[in-house]
Amino acid sequence: MKRLFGTDGIRERANTKLTIQKATAVGQAGALVLTKGHTGNERPRIAIAWDPRLSSDMLVHAMTAGICSVGVDVIKFGVLPTSGLPVVMKLHGASAGVMVSASHNSFEDNGIKFMTASGHKLSDEIENEIEATINKLDEITLPWGAGVGRVLFYDRPQDDYVGFLKKCIKNIDLSGFKVALDCANGATFAVAPQVFTELGAKVLSIGDRPDGININHECGSTHMEQIVKFVKENDVNVAFAFDGDGDRCFAVDEAGNVVDGDQIMSVIAMQMKAEGKLAGDTVVSTIMVNMGFTIAAREHGFNLLQTKVGDRYVLEEMKKGGYMLGGEQSGHIILMEHQTTGDGILTALVIAEIMAKTGKTLSELNTVMTKLPQVIVNAKVANEAKQALMENPMVDAMVAEIETRLEGTGRVLVRPSGTEAVIRVMIEGKDEEEIAKEAQALARILETAGGKE
Repeated sequence: MKRLFGTDGIRERANTKLTIQKATAVGQAGALVLTKGHTGNERPRIAIAWDPRLSSDMLVHAMTAGICSVGVDVIKFGVLPTSGLPVVMKLHGASAGVMVSASHNSFEDNGIKFMTASGHKLSDEIENEIEATINKLDEITLPWGAGVGRVLFYDRPQDDYVGFLKKCIKNIDLSGFKVALDCANGATFAVAPQVFTELGAKVLSIGDRPDGININHECGSTHMEQIVKFVKENDVNVAFAFDGDGDRCFAVDEAGNVVDGDQIMSVIAMQMKAEGKLAGDTVVSTIMVNMGFTIAAREHGFNLLQTKVGDRYVLEEMKKGGYMLGGEQSGHIILMEHQTTGDGILTALVIAEIMAKTGKTLSELNTVMTKLPQVIVNAKVANEAKQALMENPMVDAMVAEIETRLEGTGRVLVRPSGTEAVIRVMIEGKDEEEIAKEAQALARILETAGGKE
């Protein structure tokens, strides 16, 4: 049976695969598992927030019903970035949190992400326990009367999150900075402009009018064309683009050049190293990291550890080694001094802080690494076919054949997405045109063999 949880919670097409019945059951099972062992006179609480996509209201109500039905209270925080949820839930003594969001996916999809009371993503073991509990819900006796949970509302979560962000960026005045923000018509649409404005910057925003359908649509960190065009048409010092739930960040320098997650990490790593804050002189990333970052780490005297794809695995490695900086090329950056999750707004503020401290433009700071051409193509395959394809010797043979043609000047990585019905084909090399052709050809073969979703 296909596992319910992927690398970043549950993420599926809303109301067809992620139904209200499934959301209710997940709410019941999640509440039972995550509040197990709760002590005290007060009923346990689970905090819930969501992004502004159309299906969020429907799924939040279903989740809320499920949680309350097993005797757990729900605190509703409304639309809030994923990274803001752990900040606010800790203020209210929540036993756990749940974010209803499909992150960077289009509005038709939605998702459910649980977090522990400390703001960490769930381990595989806890997710497996929730799945097992879903399968035996009919054996559970539900409370009745005064035993059912109630819904509590809190109307200041954004102000609390903004206050937290401002405390992270100490004594920095952004007066004189002109900052452009692309909020992806998502969860950052109010918070990001507010915090930059309160720190003194003049803010120009796009993607800040969510209507439930336009989230991530030709905007945000997965569609950088609009913000690049905006920077070139307006005289700004720097621009930042977030994804739908606000845990990713890409930047654009004053000349309109995109600065991705690897490059952002390289800039932050150099500043932290100069300030003696880069624990173990180590940055943690994933196997998707650009080879240019690997070369830069060696040249600038810091280590680069690589994990499986997924910021949860980056976090695990950071916790294990006591490291302070990690992330992904996709823009999930974990700044362990402040957060245990990717926080797009915090990442943007740290870059602005470095610019203010050093007096340098982002283009001047972004000289640590030289990116090698890298092409990523998504092969659309049926979800149930992904694992079989990855175990097919044909795939290994094709990868080996391409790497032979690259003659040691590049690499090929084929991996199934944990959040979408695709297998990602990534090829790095010196000749971008050549590797693009190779990636497209391999993706077409995978689609033919795996059947499109």
